[in-house]
Amino acid sequence: MKKFVLLVLSLSAIVVCVFQFKPVKKMVAKVEATVVTTSLINKDSLTIVSRVNLPIGYKRVIYPKGSFQEYLRNYPLKPFGSKIINYDDTEYFWQGGHIGILEVPVPKNGLQQCADALIRIRSEYLWMQNRKDEIGFNFTSGHYCSWLKYAAGFRPKINGNKVSFYKTATENHTKENFYKYLNVIYMYSGTLSLFNELKSIEASDLKIGDMLIKGGSPGHIVMLGDEAVNNKGEKIFLLFQGNTPAQSVHLVKNLENTKLSPWYSLQKDTTIPVSNYTFQSSKFVRFK
Repeated sequence: MKKFVLLVLSLSAIVVCVFQFKPVKKMVAKVEATVVTTSLINKDSLTIVSRVNLPIGYKRVIYPKGSFQEYLRNYPLKPFGSKIINYDDTEYFWQGGHIGILEVPVPKNGLQQCADALIRIRSEYLWMQNRKDEIGFNFTSGHYCSWLKYAAGFRPKINGNKVSFYKTATENHTKENFYKYLNVIYMYSGTLSLFNELKSIEASDLKIGDMLIKGGSPGHIVMLGDEAVNNKGEKIFLLFQGNTPAQSVHLVKNLENTKLSPWYSLQKDTTIPVSNYTFQSSKFVRFK
């Protein structure tokens, strides 16, 4: 009987040791990953390109000056440690998924959600490049709404899925009116309209400014903010996103591969988790 009791106690001790050791292994791995990830972050930096270092063996892909790709790569960031703020000035409930906040104002009306934030960034780039005639997006209904038509005074009249445009306002090409136009786009466009409107891109052809999208209600979308490649031709990317509710646009961590984080290796039809969403099937698209 004593031998049986001794055997039971010995087995119990082994089980306890095993369950104590497993969390220790996980904690050690987590600490190691944190050290590696931290080495890729420059905390004293205020742009995407300067915030994140390259993993060993990679170099950044070169794009022409003035291109959308260089515009995004050099996008200004708030100081390191800045929090994600919702449109109503409250803090987002989880602050553990990002390594940078882009300098994109968040309107108090709550309209600038995940797809809208990327629409804004693209539209502001075209505005700055004096390519205003290229600013235009489809509504979820499929109807196209351009900035030039809005600036000329035409406004949409929505009746179910039917959209008609009537000239009801005076011509106005000011920046203030431009942001009123964007509010209209935010109301009637989104991930579903972009999913249907934009051409698919193969994973092998991805470049900065392309987007990973899941169209729907709700859907989600992220944009590629930087790109690097190694001598094997393997590419990695940085991702940033807006969110619903409307909130600060932020550069996300790679929570699945902490050693590579915040860089991502993006492949077709693979599961790609970001801080608040998991893309189960990957469709990549590019603005026109």
